Amino acid sequence: MTSFRRAVLFVALAASNLNGVSAFAPSKAQVVANGGVIKSSTARDMKTKQPPAAVITEKDKTSYGEVSRQYRRTVYTHNEWVKHRSPDRFGRNLGTFASSGIFKNLSSEVLTTTTVATFIVLWNCLTGSYQDLAGVAHDGPLKDTIIPMLTLPLTPFTLLSPSLGLLLVFRTNTSYQRWDEARKNWGMNINHTRDLVRMGNAYYDRSAVSEERAQEDLDRLALCTWSFVRAMKRHLSPEWEDEEDFKKELFEKLPEQQAQKIIDAAHRPNRALQDLSVAIENLPMHFIRKNEIHRAATIFEDNLGSSERLLSSPVPVFYSRWTARFVSFWLLFLPLALYEPLGTSWNHIGAIPVTFAVSVFLFGIEELATQLEEPFTILPMQGFCDKIYNWITEIATFAPGDNGMPVYTHPSYTPDMVVKDKSEEKVLW
Repeated sequence: MTSFRRAVLFVALAASNLNGVSAFAPSKAQVVANGGVIKSSTARDMKTKQPPAAVITEKDKTSYGEVSRQYRRTVYTHNEWVKHRSPDRFGRNLGTFASSGIFKNLSSEVLTTTTVATFIVLWNCLTGSYQDLAGVAHDGPLKDTIIPMLTLPLTPFTLLSPSLGLLLVFRTNTSYQRWDEARKNWGMNINHTRDLVRMGNAYYDRSAVSEERAQEDLDRLALCTWSFVRAMKRHLSPEWEDEEDFKKELFEKLPEQQAQKIIDAAHRPNRALQDLSVAIENLPMHFIRKNEIHRAATIFEDNLGSSERLLSSPVPVFYSRWTARFVSFWLLFLPLALYEPLGTSWNHIGAIPVTFAVSVFLFGIEELATQLEEPFTILPMQGFCDKIYNWITEIATFAPGDNGMPVYTHPSYTPDMVVKDKSEEKVLW
């Protein structure tokens, strides 16, 4: 070993003598390019390189994994919940295992690891020993040659299992939190669209305008509210999936000029939110009440910003890639460690189905996290928009006193207008 080190040092010294000290220094071209100043290549001097934009093909858009996402946009009613907790759910889910979208999306990965396991079993039959169908042991044709059997101890996989579990748990939990936040954003949209139109209807000063003008203003308020959530849905959806439907719905429900302005905008939800703000400002009511309605509209902007953050910022890519690499290497080498422990099976063939089963479930956990990570294309956003439209257009048709309740008209309220009627003990406004 000492002689080897001396040889390496001698070669390095000879190279430095032949080329001068430039063997360990920047080239002349680098010095000239830097204006005669030798600079160290530290991280501070390096320019940040942006990754290239992702390029997808029609095959990517129409792959099973992408097409199947639209069938995961479930909205539960009482009927679905009854079926969801029925006692036969285990048998039903096992019966549909082969048709599972997760399983179909993992077919190539599972096939690869199972093929590796099959190859190892066959290889070791050739380089070791094997049993015939009668159970008689025979030496393989390559036994006692320089070609070895392929096996590994199980201990490294046992030691790495907790680390792999932590990676998968964190990945899955983070992805679910992203889905939950996206769902809460749309829940806030649903709540505050109804709240906004309800306040606009209740606060509307009908004494200032005709009934026709009041209904026209409230209908416009409802449509502007709907156009924002519909523009937000389009903003968070793939262009090839929703663009044509979005344009069709806007031209059907909005005035043509208003619809075209939203479609032509660089940021469509912002344009729709501007239209909503103008519709609120046009409502005849006290400015304090109007500010309350604007506060509800401001929440839409917060929900939009939160959703844009989820869409543009995935779980750190290096974490996802390392998890995928960890799982892949762990499963590809697992058959080597399963060969000896499953020696009681015929020709160690038990390593093949065990590798298949473990691959399905571990790859499946990683696939679940990947499917949840981008939540908007598995959320029923179109269903949310349709319900919002139905509910708020109905609220806009409500009129004071249409249910027989008394309606008390009064001038615009100021605190000094509260007086006490001694005869009837009522507060008059």
